[in-house]
Amino acid sequence: MSELFDRGEARIRWIRSRMPLLADARTEFAARQPFAGRRVGMSLHLEPKTAVLLEVLAAGGAEIVATGNFGTTQDDVVAFLRGQGMTVLGSRDDSLEQHHRNVAAVIDAKPDILLDNGADLAAGIVAAGMADSVIGGTEETTSGALRLRSELAGKLPFPTIVINDSLLKAIGENRHAVGQSVVESIMRITNLMIPGGRFVIAGYGWCGRGIAQYLRAFGGRVAIAEVDEIKAFEAALDGYRVDELENLAEWGQVFVTATGHPGVITRDIIDRMNDGAVLANAGHFPWEIDVDALYADAERLTQLDSAIERVDLPGGRHIVLLAGGRMVNLAGTNPKGNSLESMDLGFLLQSLSLERVATDPESLIAGAQPVPDDIEREIARRFVRALGANR
Repeated sequence: MSELFDRGEARIRWIRSRMPLLADARTEFAARQPFAGRRVGMSLHLEPKTAVLLEVLAAGGAEIVATGNFGTTQDDVVAFLRGQGMTVLGSRDDSLEQHHRNVAAVIDAKPDILLDNGADLAAGIVAAGMADSVIGGTEETTSGALRLRSELAGKLPFPTIVINDSLLKAIGENRHAVGQSVVESIMRITNLMIPGGRFVIAGYGWCGRGIAQYLRAFGGRVAIAEVDEIKAFEAALDGYRVDELENLAEWGQVFVTATGHPGVITRDIIDRMNDGAVLANAGHFPWEIDVDALYADAERLTQLDSAIERVDLPGGRHIVLLAGGRMVNLAGTNPKGNSLESMDLGFLLQSLSLERVATDPESLIAGAQPVPDDIEREIARRFVRALGANR
């Protein structure tokens, strides 16, 4: 355990040194103590940048009870956070069933404030009949926001600030950071050449825009599959080939999902793909690619390494699945996730939004809502100063 702790401490020290916005917030929170007497329950990717966020909340007086997301937990980070006195559950090798037990344990700890990713905690709190004990929280993702506004609509008596509604996050984290990290992860995992390759991106939201942008910057040929007419219009004017996924299945060599919705790449789509097609997912939940159908049709499965699986299908074709259909930039080989600067921005949004929940919940409404405008503008000013863009 000491070796894990030491490795986690070294990694987190480096990353902490590159996150000046959170460093300032830590100093401010230590003085203001906005979370004194509060228990923050978290379900979010447990990697070094998240550790810096939790340090900031703890400096503000929060008691932390946390777990990661399925398949992305980094064990050295868990060891370090436990060494700081935080209650942190989960490991890299957890099964999906164990992950669900971890989430249930966070809920059983009766948190006052939720730091959620995919709305797992919010859904569990509602199902357990414990919603009245929560004063509010945040939600990080598009996938979670969709759940809050569909299956959980009208069921949350407390405010939930959707970080992914922030235009700052959309530009800085989703477009540029996710775009960069997904492309970098595919390159690192597969060692495939991007220039001249044929890439199909399912979804032209902010993440899809970024993935397409960075693939094209490397010389890739990019097509977009988008069911929303306005987004498809935008993709066409941005110079991409735009078509239905069914019509792009035979053209593409690498397929990346970035929609937040289940069942995007179905068995029928996979049946149209050429031999050797590569499948990767950039969405929060591992449901955008129908992995179960792919496995059900397989004649043989070969794990080439921890993030590459060859699936041999009838008729002599094979498909390559990356990271088991989980988030390719966080569940793949030697995962790095989004850039440090983008997460400094994104986690400052989290920190100040959670502070608003803790200190002024009456200014918010029940249910899902965007980041307050004054927080957005304050963070924009701080980020520009930190970049030195005003000099």
